[in-house]
Amino acid sequence: MEPQYSFCTSADGTRLAYAVYGSGPPLVFVNTWVISMDAQFTWPEARAFFDALAARTTLVIYDRRGCGASTREVDDLSIDAEVQDLAAVADAAGLDSFPIFGDAAGGSAVSASFAAAHPERAQRMVFWAPGTSTSQGQADSERASSFRENWSYARRLWAGFLFPDGPVPLQRAASAAFKASVSAEMAARRFESQVDLTMLVPAVRQPVLVLERGAWRARQFATQVAGLMPDARLQFVSGRGATEYPDYEPIVEAVFEFLEVRAAPPEAGSSLPSGTAVILFLDIADSTALTTKLGDDAYRERERELDSDLRKAISDAGGAPVEGKVLGDGIMAVFTAARQAIDAALACRELGDAAGLPLHLGIHAGDVVREGNNVHGGAVQVASRVQSAAAPGEILVSQTVRDLARTSAAVAFDDRGEHDLKGIDEPQRLYAVRGV
Repeated sequence: MEPQYSFCTSADGTRLAYAVYGSGPPLVFVNTWVISMDAQFTWPEARAFFDALAARTTLVIYDRRGCGASTREVDDLSIDAEVQDLAAVADAAGLDSFPIFGDAAGGSAVSASFAAAHPERAQRMVFWAPGTSTSQGQADSERASSFRENWSYARRLWAGFLFPDGPVPLQRAASAAFKASVSAEMAARRFESQVDLTMLVPAVRQPVLVLERGAWRARQFATQVAGLMPDARLQFVSGRGATEYPDYEPIVEAVFEFLEVRAAPPEAGSSLPSGTAVILFLDIADSTALTTKLGDDAYRERERELDSDLRKAISDAGGAPVEGKVLGDGIMAVFTAARQAIDAALACRELGDAAGLPLHLGIHAGDVVREGNNVHGGAVQVASRVQSAAAPGEILVSQTVRDLARTSAAVAFDDRGEHDLKGIDEPQRLYAVRGV
């Protein structure tokens, strides 16, 4: 289960990055302004939260203007412009009417304004921690000044506010995510342009769930916000920290209950394993250049034929391709043995070379969690990053896979040394598979 990234354009020409992943009824997630999708998807604690939501919904999430892969330098940060952004993302994702999850004060403000402007499109809404981003949604010039003067120090303070009890690695990860997502100037301007949420929510007529687990002041503000809407319920959930993760389970369950989203029954005969699995990721190398060289139609036809052949090769080797696509033109598959995964990778490499579409291939082993026809967990993220480190036509495996397959697979392994993989805390020693 990997997000499918795309781009669209808002009414004023601002370029917006959005992602769609998961299965089930739609849920549009209006992100907080301080962190990007990419930072969240590569941060294990955050990714687990989004994976949990995507297990039962088709999640649509986007980078707010000025953040992440969306246009980073923008003049207009008004709430009206942000409402247009949300409409543009929903249109691009093919959504007419849908529920909305508003994250923190900023996400809740955009959601509330959209609901008032487009009552026919907004179904139900969740406002999570509506007082988190700022003090009761009001501009904070002192905080904006601190962001401009010492962005590094301000980021650490903000991370400490979100995770007051630590642990320190989580606070550091949050600070690094803020740095990668927004500039100091944009963060300062965001604080200066905050709107008062209490002035927006009285116009909301849709059913709303207000969720909070913060300290007394945050709960007091959430109570005030809920009381200003005619069809709102307030729920305090357990957990630590002022954000969704790491204790995301009570939030996700409350959202599913409110939206009346039920878990899909497992399909009969599904072969995706829970527990320890060997995970293969593969992706077409430099697909953009190949598309330019071959043309869109020719590339897509060749890619579709290869995709079918790759999935057959995986099944023939004893693996189970995960349903749907992963990021880019890739496939994820799971196996019960390292030898099977390596055999499949060798066969897939030959197919890619024969089609003129060389592949990046990566294999890792670890515990996975199965939900429906998808698997997720930290081992899946490592496998994805191992694949990203592979050169075109190269099969890279983690040390775990190499140790499992040393005596069973008829291949040799060339030590490629330790790699710092994006979003993975510890360096990983990787090995290239070489036929003998």
